[in-house]
Amino acid sequence: MAKTIKVALAGAGAFGIKHLDGIKNIDGVEVVSLVGRRLEPTKEVAAKYGIAHVATDLADSLALKEVDAVILCTPTQMHAAQSIACLKAGKHVQVEIPLADSLRDAQSVVDLQKQTKLVAMCGHTRRFNPSHQWVHKKIVAKEFNIQQMDVQTFFFRRSNMNALGQPRSWTDHLLWHHAAHTVDLFAYQAGSPIVKANAVQGPIHPTLGIAMDMSIQLKAANGAICTLSLSFNNDGPLGTFFRYIGDTGTYIARYDDLFNGKEEKIDVSKVDVSMNGIELQDREFFAAIREGREPNSSVAQVLACYQVLHDLEQQLDA
Repeated sequence: MAKTIKVALAGAGAFGIKHLDGIKNIDGVEVVSLVGRRLEPTKEVAAKYGIAHVATDLADSLALKEVDAVILCTPTQMHAAQSIACLKAGKHVQVEIPLADSLRDAQSVVDLQKQTKLVAMCGHTRRFNPSHQWVHKKIVAKEFNIQQMDVQTFFFRRSNMNALGQPRSWTDHLLWHHAAHTVDLFAYQAGSPIVKANAVQGPIHPTLGIAMDMSIQLKAANGAICTLSLSFNNDGPLGTFFRYIGDTGTYIARYDDLFNGKEEKIDVSKVDVSMNGIELQDREFFAAIREGREPNSSVAQVLACYQVLHDLEQQLDA
C-alpha cells in the first residue's frame, strides 16, 4: 500500500488524543474521521487536529469508503463488538487494551481476523515502550534472563475519573484492563508461556462495583516469576512501575524511561525512532498494513493473556 492510509479514530478522550499526537509524527497517515460520545466536544478536538468528518456513531465512519483502518480508544466494554464491526466492514483495526473483558469475546475477534486476513492489533503498549524494548533486546541477545518481575500498578480512582480528571462514562477494571498489560508483558519478556497464576482481591467498591485492590502471582514455564500489585486506592505516585530482576542485572522501567537497580538512568533514546510508546505502537500498526504482515501485539498473539485473565477471574469469583 503506497497511498496514504486513511484512519478513523473512535474515542476523543484522553487516550484518543495521545494517538492523535503520535500520528502527527507518522508520514503517509491521515486521520479523516473522529468518533466521540458527545458531538460538540468531539468537534472541538477534530478542529484542533484538522479532521474533517465527525460522528457520534462508529457505523458512520465505517461507512466511509476512504477509511482503510480504525483505531478504537473507546470504553473497555465496547472493544470486542466494535473490533468485530470494523473487520466486518473490511477495515484494519487497532483496539486499545484490553481486547475484551471476557475470553469468549476475545476469541471471537481472533476468529474473525483469521477469516478476514485483515490486520487486527491490540494496544499492549508495554511491548513498544523504549524502556521495555531495551530489556527485550538484551533478552533476545541472551545477555539477560528474567528471574522475577515485580510490578506495581497504582492509581487514585475512588471516583470515576479519566486521565484528564474528567468524569468517565464507564467503569475501568483492575483485572481486565490494568493487569492485562503486565500479564502479556511478562510472558512476552520471559519468552515462555504462563503456566501458573493466582489472584486475591480486596473489598468490592459499593458504587463502582469493582475490586479496588488486587494481588496477582504468575509463573512461566521456564521458571521466571512475577508479582503484580494493583490499586485504585493509592494516594501517591501514579502509574505502573516494573522491576526486572535478572541473572545479569536489575532494571526499573517507568513508562518510556529506564533505570538500573541503583536508580541510575539508562539512555534508551536510540532504541527506536521515537521515545513515545503510543506513537511506536501506531507505527507498527501502519507498517503491518503496508507490508501485509502480522503486527507485533496482534490479537492472535495476545489471546493467551486473556486466557490467563479468564482463569484468574474464575478464581476470584469462586
